Amino acid sequence: MRALVLGGAGFIGLHLTRRLLADGHTVTVVDDFSRGRDDAELARVCADPAVDVVTGDLTRAATWAALPHRFDQVYLLAAVVGVRNVEADPARVVRVNSLVALHLMDWLTAADRVFFSSTSEVYAGAVAAGVAAVPTGEDVPAMVADVTAPRFAYATSKLLGEAAVLHGARAVGAGAVVGRFHNVYGPRMGTDHVVPEMALRAIRGEDPFRVPGADQYRAFCHVDDAVEAVLRLMATPAATGQIVHIGNDAEQTNIADLAKLVLRTAGSHASLQPEPAPAGSVHRRCPDLRTLRRLTGYEPQVGLDDGVARTFAWYRDHWRPDHGHRATTDPVRPDHTGKQVPPCR
Repeated sequence: MRALVLGGAGFIGLHLTRRLLADGHTVTVVDDFSRGRDDAELARVCADPAVDVVTGDLTRAATWAALPHRFDQVYLLAAVVGVRNVEADPARVVRVNSLVALHLMDWLTAADRVFFSSTSEVYAGAVAAGVAAVPTGEDVPAMVADVTAPRFAYATSKLLGEAAVLHGARAVGAGAVVGRFHNVYGPRMGTDHVVPEMALRAIRGEDPFRVPGADQYRAFCHVDDAVEAVLRLMATPAATGQIVHIGNDAEQTNIADLAKLVLRTAGSHASLQPEPAPAGSVHRRCPDLRTLRRLTGYEPQVGLDDGVARTFAWYRDHWRPDHGHRATTDPVRPDHTGKQVPPCR
């Protein structure tokens, strides 16, 4: 199978690419590589002979015009994510995420089958307002409590993307499925998410250990399980045209208990220091996975203890405060145009 991974240098994108390669497929990775500098893991993947690397800005129509329609599956994972990024520059979030989705809508043909990555944030306002049950199904109303709040820039951009991809695919006869990710975590996801952020503070020996939103609840999903769900949805014709929640409904945990797990993993005896939750965050989030199970038979396999241990070990062994990831010395290789580009830049 020939797969196109748009945003393949990102967190879920790289894990998905590695899984596709392990399953024997060929992969074209498209990314601007703004996040993958000095990344040895990304460099190894890009150096695989089954991988074609395209360096391009997916907010520009010219990048899309250069992409052929010769792929069996297309995965759109490129986006600006992370609460800190969203709050620091919400205009960029809206611009980048919306343009990428709209360009995909214009690019699609009847021969394409596409997965669009969305988020539980699109319905967070409904949960906060008490009009959506938890665990939450796909039929929940989408609700933005305050369109002027920077945090909602991400949710609105992804909601637009859902509509653009589903309606655009239907208009041309393409197949599309939207997956809403719920608190996916794992190695190589940066530092702006709760599990790696806690892991790095535990590694540094923070005591007392700060726990924002200690009384909140989340259902965390390891990235390997998320990738498995994505692949199953793409292999299921009945999923076409649907929005499906992706996560791990068996791993609901209190954030204070998550902090205790991270500290145990680190061998730390630090005391907890509860702090107010970030502005705009919901008290509880957990997906209802009945649609995903009915369509694919999916069941999450990575428990929270195991997943946190894997994630902690990766950050302990790989993270550097100056560059993030250990540097690579892998040589440059040509992209699809013949231009020499570094595999990790």
